[in-house]
Amino acid sequence: MRDESAAVGERVVPLKDAWRLSGVHESRVRRFFLGALTGSAGALIVWLVVLLGRPLLVSAQTLHYATSPDARNGERVYKGGCIACHGSEGKGAPMASTVFKRPDTFPDFTDCAGTTPEPNGNWKAVIVHGGPSRGLSQIMPAFGDLLTDAEINDVIAYMRGFCKNVHHDPLGELNLPRALVTEKAFPENEIVISTAASASGAPAWTTDVIDERTIIDARTQLETDVPVNYADQAHNWTAGFGDITLALKREMFSSLRTGSILSLQGGILLPTGDSKRGFGAGTTQFEPFAAFDQLFKENTFLQTQLGADLPVDTSVAPRSMFWRVAIGQAMAPDHMLGRLFSPMVEFLAVHDFKPGASTDWDVLPEMQITVSRRQHVRIGFGVREPFTNTRGRTPRVMFYLLWDRADGKLWEGWR
Repeated sequence: MRDESAAVGERVVPLKDAWRLSGVHESRVRRFFLGALTGSAGALIVWLVVLLGRPLLVSAQTLHYATSPDARNGERVYKGGCIACHGSEGKGAPMASTVFKRPDTFPDFTDCAGTTPEPNGNWKAVIVHGGPSRGLSQIMPAFGDLLTDAEINDVIAYMRGFCKNVHHDPLGELNLPRALVTEKAFPENEIVISTAASASGAPAWTTDVIDERTIIDARTQLETDVPVNYADQAHNWTAGFGDITLALKREMFSSLRTGSILSLQGGILLPTGDSKRGFGAGTTQFEPFAAFDQLFKENTFLQTQLGADLPVDTSVAPRSMFWRVAIGQAMAPDHMLGRLFSPMVEFLAVHDFKPGASTDWDVLPEMQITVSRRQHVRIGFGVREPFTNTRGRTPRVMFYLLWDRADGKLWEGWR
């Protein structure tokens, strides 16, 4: 997905050209990050604490075990109580033997497509606090006072065995928080509404409507990105579509043992935008990239992306290469069973392959927060600040609303 357009003066131009049109004064945001990143020890320490520290009342996302879960003991726990509702095979007990009406959210633990993307922490939250804690049915009681922590971990390990993940689909623990720009490696089923607005100069913003869904299997994702641009051009508001992106992503490797996941994506940007108004490149572009994510202990994570934009007509738009890195820390109260907070910082670089071009670097501090009880609706927000080649490049305020439709309807799971 190409960067959005930005308004400069009284006209709109492609963002990377707009950055070079006129000089701007350093903003307070930029001065802070320059200090933090280039020698202000106090600011740097604060920044590292926010990103990588672990507040006293917050636990890391990855579940830590005093002893390894024992699936055999989990089977004993399951057959001692869970089997009455969930059945001997994890598909649900026979309707004739249950006294409740089965809700739409009733799980089938043999359904790998539905269970594999869910991390153990989601399962544990429902077992400990009951279904309502995650916006699910009240018929799921809380077992936090009846089972020990070890017994809950054991029964989760046993229930995981109902799914025969023969295709080695990536596990939910590797589905890291979404960054504002850097694309992650995990194939998703979500809709994202993402907006980037100029923080200075003539008002302009772009809203991308992004649809991501797995097709064929859980390792392959189809992405559609439709950008809608608004800008003040010569004191007249104008709007129009940008270049629509169609892309396929394929997970190539994932391992929970190492905390690693690698995907490759190939996309095509169709020239659907009006390049005369700065709403498109004016030519078809191909965008291949590789995404590699790494989850560390205590749930510090690193997301990397390396790719290129390859226009068909290089006289209209130059070929370019981009690389992106996002570093973050996922945190939540109640041993990661509560609301998730994920502070991140991204370092973004673009280099055009044309004479005299240098590399543009940006820094983007941001935060993602889960807003629904089910944690299937999240928001992210941050400020993208030019770090090098700052002449004519202005900051942008960025925001997104994410709906993970695999976990239910948008209006479900809030209470």
